[in-house]
Amino acid sequence: MKLNSYQKIALTTVFATLFLILVGGVVRSTGSGMGCPDWPKCFGSWIPPTSVEELPDGYQEIFVEKRVKKNEKIAGYLESLGFTDTAYEIKNDPDIKREEEFNATKTWIEYLNRLVGAVIGILVFLTFLSSLKYWKSNRTIPALSFLAVFLTGFQGWLGSIVVSTNLLPGMITVHMILAMVIVNLLLYGAFKASENYVRIDIDESLRGKLWNIGLIILILSTIQMILGTQVREEVDLIKNVVSDMIPPRSTWIESLGQIFDVHRTFSWLLVISGAYLGYLIWNEEITGQLKRIGVINVALIFAQILIGVGIAYLDVPKILQVLHLVGIAFMICAEFLMLLMLRVKPKTSK
Repeated sequence: MKLNSYQKIALTTVFATLFLILVGGVVRSTGSGMGCPDWPKCFGSWIPPTSVEELPDGYQEIFVEKRVKKNEKIAGYLESLGFTDTAYEIKNDPDIKREEEFNATKTWIEYLNRLVGAVIGILVFLTFLSSLKYWKSNRTIPALSFLAVFLTGFQGWLGSIVVSTNLLPGMITVHMILAMVIVNLLLYGAFKASENYVRIDIDESLRGKLWNIGLIILILSTIQMILGTQVREEVDLIKNVVSDMIPPRSTWIESLGQIFDVHRTFSWLLVISGAYLGYLIWNEEITGQLKRIGVINVALIFAQILIGVGIAYLDVPKILQVLHLVGIAFMICAEFLMLLMLRVKPKTSK
């Protein structure tokens, strides 16, 4: 199959977005989320400083004051929409007023994260422009692309709030969910433009079994993603318990609350579901494209489980934290793609 311009741009954007999730994982694992205390600029400049000498005296107080003023506006807007609890939390969270000391490494990690995000914003818009060729033949494709553009803009605005609220708990989870919605909208659009090349000829009862277990796995994976971001936020709280000393990494897992136990329990449900999918893939008459995506799904599930075990028993290594984040993103995309493929009915001959 030869890809046309839209398919090439859409798939490039999908993988670029997954790469951005990887970069975001590096940002989180290195604690660089507040490497730039303002947004969209970084320390008031489009190109960040490389040393503290380039910053004005009292720079920490200056940027805290700017952040507080911005948060007051955000809180007022949320109150007008009825989100009074969230508004109160934003105005009264002490971490929002915490001064961030300049660290050149963390600043440039966060700055590169923003640069990658800006490039992806351009790619998403180019995907939309390229999708307009389908306006007469399949309007679903440009509609999906336009929605991706809108949500990407919203994601950028949400990113500014994440920075302004000093990584307020809950905001990271919303940020990740929205990123997965955007990447799967792009994936869906690319698939719709390619589904004529998909051949899935299997028994309808088997198709039903695969659809049901695939949907269960996708739901469980989405829940796991949400729980995982909550666990990650708990880890951040543990790291910030003592202002001048981070507890040893070997104590982080045992210090986590009930959310980690729930996360671990759901992993067993994924193991069982993944094993059943593997049983169907290897014991039923499944070949070609469907078998390949099925095998990929099973492999990703068990790789993700092994990474999670490594995080729990190897004192939360940074590299495994990043792989765990990227792994769940690839998992959800692969699971969604398998469900899309299962919706394609066999071509009937005339």
